[in-house]
Amino acid sequence: MIDAMYNYRQGDIHVAEFSDEFNKLRIPFENSLNEEQIDVFHKILDCVSDTAAVEMRAAYKVGFKDGVALMREIQE
Repeated sequence: MIDAMYNYRQGDIHVAEFSDEFNKLRIPFENSLNEEQIDVFHKILDCVSDTAAVEMRAAYKVGFKDGVALMREIQE
């Protein structure tokens, strides 16, 4: 059920953009790569993004459970 709530709320989550510092590093680096290296670099960035998404989902679940535990404690 928590997963369903997370999936429903996902559209309400603000999507952060890359920082200026990241772009200062990424753009010259990416321009120095050949086509095959760019593909690998993009796959690495996708892996990082997927990992962040899994971490956000896990943090949401933990936060939700902590909130429920606090409410239960207050009611006792």
